[in-house]
Amino acid sequence: MNICITGGGTGGHLMIAEALLEAATKAGHTAVFVGSTYGQDRKYFEDSSSFKTVHFFETTGVVNQKGLGKLKALGKVFKAFLKARRVLKDEKIDAVYSVGGFSAAPAAFASIFTRVPLFIHEQNAVYGRLNRLLKPFAKSFISAYDKDSSIKGYPVKEIFSSTQRVRDKLNTIIFLGGSHGAKAINDLALSRAKKLDRMGIHIIHQAGEADYERVKKAYADLGVEVELYAFTKELPSLIAKADLAVSRAGASTLWELTTNGCPALYVPYPYAAGNHQYFNAKFIVDDCMGWCELENQQLSFALDEIVVKPDLQKRSSKLLRFSNKDVAKEMINEVEEII
Repeated sequence: MNICITGGGTGGHLMIAEALLEAATKAGHTAVFVGSTYGQDRKYFEDSSSFKTVHFFETTGVVNQKGLGKLKALGKVFKAFLKARRVLKDEKIDAVYSVGGFSAAPAAFASIFTRVPLFIHEQNAVYGRLNRLLKPFAKSFISAYDKDSSIKGYPVKEIFSSTQRVRDKLNTIIFLGGSHGAKAINDLALSRAKKLDRMGIHIIHQAGEADYERVKKAYADLGVEVELYAFTKELPSLIAKADLAVSRAGASTLWELTTNGCPALYVPYPYAAGNHQYFNAKFIVDDCMGWCELENQQLSFALDEIVVKPDLQKRSSKLLRFSNKDVAKEMINEVEEII
């Protein structure tokens, strides 16, 4: 089977693409990728991946544009649609799997016009506009938050399930602000670094490239030794070491932590479209598997309370019972069955 995986723009979408690529390759299928020149698509797949071919077309988001900018964005999508249609024909694609994001539009629309079966994964609790538009045309629409989804759970790379464990003692905490970092989480980590250090809790911190130097200097001034990163691709092994996370509530990170059994205090990005990060976190918190606190003065107090009495074993065990480690494999199996 030849499958086209499309979508991206942000790391969250691209991590799903990686998980699907891994599952498709293990099942003996060939995969190609269609993404955008804008965003992080090239950073992930241009130089190193198992895709047979990768294609990056000039597209940008449409819904966040105004006036003439929206028309220009639509024009780019149409040109990219024509190129994507050619890719589907030349590569003899049997199915298109959209992982969402503006990068998915050209190949997803091309699949509809060429009658190549379209499959969609929605990563957030609040559906993206493109996915809402395309859902009626999809052979299958997968969402971890939808009780009617034919597959339950969220596709993550196998390493998160192979290293999963029940946390029962707080020895290591990891602060994650997303690929670009988050000043609110960075400031929270710095404000509690001395206390955590006195408690013998090791700190791992991905601060983001823009704020890295400030955070590095602040830790040095505090005299606290930490594992500090601007950006790293070693997050799977770092998460596996951690017993508690403080993190944004982007879907991929949330489900990687869930699959690995690492409880988290989620601090949703307040400007996320449709406030989807809050609803992502709410899905976990409502089942008493983690915590959520908005960016406000209560954030540091919330962390203090968790650190004193984290109740890790109960939450970690529930996360592992809730997670489904074979989601990507099930998604590829469903494509096989349908086509």
